[in-house]
Amino acid sequence: MENHYKNIRTLIQSAKEKIGKPVSIQVVAATIESLGIRDKDIKQDYGFANIPELAALIFKELIDESEHSELKNAKEIELAEKEPVKNEVTSYLFLKIKIFFEYYTLGLLHLLPVFIQIATIILFGYSLWTWVGFNPVQSTAVVLGVIVGLVSTGGYVQVIGKQASFYWNFQDYEMVRKTINFLHKVGILTIFAVLGVILLVNFFFHLYPFEVLVIIFTYAFLIGTLLLMIAPFHTIKQRWVITVAIMTGTTTALFLKNFTDLTIYQTHWIGISIVIVIAKLFLIIFFQNFNTHRTQSVNTTLKIPVVLYHNYQYFFYGLVLYGFFFIDRILAWSSGINGNLPFLVYFEKDYELGMDLAILIFLLLAGVLEYAIASFTSFMDVNQKTTDHNAPELFNSKIRSMYWEQVSVLFITSLLAFAAVFIIINASWGFTSQFHYAINPLSLKVCVIGGLGYILLAWGMLNALYLFTLGQTLKPLKALLYSALCNLIVGFILSRFVDYEYSVVGLLVGAGLFAFLTVRDTLDYFKNLDYYYYAAY
Repeated sequence: MENHYKNIRTLIQSAKEKIGKPVSIQVVAATIESLGIRDKDIKQDYGFANIPELAALIFKELIDESEHSELKNAKEIELAEKEPVKNEVTSYLFLKIKIFFEYYTLGLLHLLPVFIQIATIILFGYSLWTWVGFNPVQSTAVVLGVIVGLVSTGGYVQVIGKQASFYWNFQDYEMVRKTINFLHKVGILTIFAVLGVILLVNFFFHLYPFEVLVIIFTYAFLIGTLLLMIAPFHTIKQRWVITVAIMTGTTTALFLKNFTDLTIYQTHWIGISIVIVIAKLFLIIFFQNFNTHRTQSVNTTLKIPVVLYHNYQYFFYGLVLYGFFFIDRILAWSSGINGNLPFLVYFEKDYELGMDLAILIFLLLAGVLEYAIASFTSFMDVNQKTTDHNAPELFNSKIRSMYWEQVSVLFITSLLAFAAVFIIINASWGFTSQFHYAINPLSLKVCVIGGLGYILLAWGMLNALYLFTLGQTLKPLKALLYSALCNLIVGFILSRFVDYEYSVVGLLVGAGLFAFLTVRDTLDYFKNLDYYYYAAY
């Protein structure tokens, strides 16, 4: 009898930590089963005939006793400590406005390193990996190197965000360190493998001179490594390091350009290397100090097959997403429709200028994505608390309405972003004043079509983030694969049979397909959101 009492008290404590104040006996019963307790063990271990009887006792205990009247589970306690405002339902509108400005600003601040690069180009005609003085051959080599580096490591960046965050949220900091180091190592080896394949292909088909390949490979390695090194800072909540490292590298590179006889390539390579070294050194010191004051991991080794199994879909999503951004450029630069090209892929500045302006619109939407996910997770928890457990359809309806509000915010922000870009183009102090170069109609056409495509892509990414939040990864991956294929086919046909700049229409149509497929999947997902929410947590 004494063992029964002790077992019941232990079980009550476990249920208290797992579900807080339960809404029904069925929830308690499900919790008991989730703890691995079987019906046939109930009589011997707890003195009850079955799980429902035991659940009824625990439910009454948690509901009736005064000490449990304000009971919260572990997740609720964590949320209350970090963001107590999320539980204040009375100021709903104020809370939405507060979250929007907080996370939209945060999203833009996370892109501060990118805006620093844009600012240095405007002020000095130079950034960490660009220079307005490059000729078309030099631009081809540099841009291809950047593209190869980004695409080669894009999948690993996505996996770092997923797997390292998993261990971080469980406060397993040693496993965070091991995961990051492993993915850094594999990512760098992948860059070398990709460069090896390119070298082999070039050996047989002589696509580029060896001197051009050296430049492509150096930029690809440095940019890919840079992306890998800065990726963990989002997970460990130290994003400020990215800004400091980028500013240090950019300032150093700019100083070397202006006050030494080094080539532009060398100043770039030194600047990027400085960013990589700063980021890696900070990670080493951070985890040494962090683990000294924190509980060490109970795990001793990183289980590689488990990491691969749980993250391969995120890897391919990141890989395809980074590739999606550059499909139209590769098609435009390789069309040859207006004459023979010196290389298979050859840089065209008017097209690139249009896409650079278009991507500014996409960057200005980054804060909306931050806001949307923060709002989704916040109000999903709030609505779960304020909706009767017997009315799951009402819970789903509230979240669906919130989703459409966020889509509206996305499109309103898109209009403002378009307006900002056109002000930059047409203002007396704008593009022409800074670069002494008038934007031609082709660049403007590419900017408009590309900007619309990036808006639709942002909508699709918003939907994918919703689906990722509660573990639905396959649907957005499939949607992105179909969309990338559509981007490739439409862009190829138009760039070969109409004109090269119409490859951007492939981006627009592919992004539209991505938005359509993910909207459909998201709305289907919302029909049973109560189920997915319970299953995820």
